[in-house]
Amino acid sequence: MSIFNALNVYLDADSSRSAAMNMAIDEALLETAGIPSIRFYRWNHPALSFGYFGRFADLREHSHRDLVRRWTGGGIVFHGEDLTYSIVVPVNDPAFKESPASIYERIHRALSGALTKIGLNPTLAVAHATGADDYCFANPVQADLMLNGRKIAGAAQRRTRRGLLQQGSIQVDLSEYFERKFADELAGNYRPCEIDKSIVSRANNIAAQKYATVAWLQKR
Repeated sequence: MSIFNALNVYLDADSSRSAAMNMAIDEALLETAGIPSIRFYRWNHPALSFGYFGRFADLREHSHRDLVRRWTGGGIVFHGEDLTYSIVVPVNDPAFKESPASIYERIHRALSGALTKIGLNPTLAVAHATGADDYCFANPVQADLMLNGRKIAGAAQRRTRRGLLQQGSIQVDLSEYFERKFADELAGNYRPCEIDKSIVSRANNIAAQKYATVAWLQKR
């Protein structure tokens, strides 16, 4: 069963965006969304995002990458070859009433369905990781996606009075038009959209005041 009745799909092909700007656009979409949305984006440069509660001191060996602290939780994620997505569930959508864990699992089940359609057969992790590794893809947690014993998809969330933001990374080779297959698993009715100029303008402000600042990057 689809998670959403309707879904806006943003295929954000502007791969020149900085890591800070990518995070800011996700936050701006959360601020303004009237219906659920998913945004897909890729990276044309080595980048690294780490969770809100992560320690900047742990990243010194990765200073050559474009670093950003996410608003969502989770561990360290390397970007460059992955397909990254963000899903916004506004507070007025029925799915928002579910627990964050339930939303997380349902999204990953939808992702699993899309991957199965392109010939992969992932499974959902069934237990929380017990290790202390800060690297997200070294540490599968409940409902992450596994393939041949390797974690290939994980995500992190932020819940606010406006809605829920889930940011995820898919780290496996994907076929063309995979994004549409994933969207089709999430909602029976979806429409392609372009990111409005007002969203980009708002994101520029958020990036300048938050994600691109030393104070945010090194706050822990």
